[in-house]
Parts: sequence; C-alpha cells; structure tokens
Amino acid sequence: MKRVMHIGFRLEVVVALIWGGHWLLTAPDTPLPDHLNPLEPLDLSQPAGALTSMKLRRAQSSGPTCRAALATGAAFEDMAPLVSDTVGCGIDTRVLLRRVGAVDIAPLETSCNAALSLAAWEAYSLRSAAQTLGAPIVRISHQGSYNCRPIRGGTRLSSHATAMAIDVRAVTLSDGRDLPLLGNWDGPDATARFWRAARDGACRWFTTVLGPEFNAAHADHLHLQSNGWGTCR
Repeated sequence: MKRVMHIGFRLEVVVALIWGGHWLLTAPDTPLPDHLNPLEPLDLSQPAGALTSMKLRRAQSSGPTCRAALATGAAFEDMAPLVSDTVGCGIDTRVLLRRVGAVDIAPLETSCNAALSLAAWEAYSLRSAAQTLGAPIVRISHQGSYNCRPIRGGTRLSSHATAMAIDVRAVTLSDGRDLPLLGNWDGPDATARFWRAARDGACRWFTTVLGPEFNAAHADHLHLQSNGWGTCR
C-alpha cells in the first residue's frame, strides 16, 4: 500500500509540474518574459537569452516568420523572389534592407535569412562591442550580398549566389569616425578589440563567419553567412 501511495504522489507531482509548465508558457498573464518563452517568436526588441539563437533559426525556417521577426528590429521592403537563368542562383525570400536597429545601411538586396542574422548581430553583439569605442555605431558599410558566382578559386557556387551572405567592411560612429576592418584587425587598440569582438559575436548569429584570420581575401571584410557548416575564423 505504501508503495502504491508513493507512486501516486510522484504522479501527482509530475502532473502538477506539467500543468505549471503549461500555464507558464501559455497563460496571458504569465510572469515568464517573452524572450525566455520558447513558444513566443523572436522579437529583436527583447533582450537576448538562452533561447534567442533557437528562435532565430526557427524564424528563418520560412519567409513569413522571417519577415515578421525582421520587422521587430529592422527597416526593409519586401521584394519579389529573384529568379536567375543560372541554376543555383537567385533569392527566394528577397528583401531590400535599409536599417538594422538604429544603424543605417546602404540599401542592400539580400535574403531575409541573412538580413535577420545581421539585425540580430547588431542588436545583441555589435552594440555591446562598440561600447569601448566611445560612440555608438550609426552606419554599417558593406560590399554587397547577392552575386551569382562560384567560391573564389573553386567551382562550387558561393553562398552569395543565393544572397545568404553579407560582406561587412566598415562601421561609422556617431562622432564621424570611419572604422574599416582593413588595417584594424591586429593590435591592442580599441578598434582592433572592437573588430575581434564583432567577429566573435557574429559567430552566434551567423552559421559561417570568415575574416582576416581565414585568408588574405578576407583581410578587408567579414563574410557573414547564414548557412554553412559552422565555421568561425
């Protein structure tokens, strides 16, 4: 009898935990913040948490969810899919990106996935990395996204062929300083520390990140790619 009562008590505890977890996740007045609730979609105006990366990948699983998440932290325009005569090239979820957070960007035709990763990078990594520079970032300079071409030195198509990558070369601060990556990677100064922190932060929001430590072709830009095999160099 005691064994049966003990099992019954355990079942009651399990049921209570399941019910409590369900209430925490679904109740309108739940005390659980949205950024810690796995059922809530990605909102770039919310602080980053342990689930933010998961929410980013989930948002990138479809065009509608990607655009909805992007709207919480960027200024962009929807564009029709880009169809190319070259097999393997084109942009399925095409957007024209103009701003991420409060940071301007020269109008950039790219995929929603790459744009969303860029917006997450600005919101959760770039802002904090720039704190040691003495002024906030007001502009990101890039070298484009879509380019129907193979990987340099190879035959396989680049991630740029589907606009799944963005090349960032410089930032501009509110005090007017332009900080290019070229010539500012090595050394102990604040600019070099910023670029290294920016690269490291990008590795959380992009699947593949290539910079000066990868090869000489990336000495002047960070290749930020929202697909790939998880390289961070």
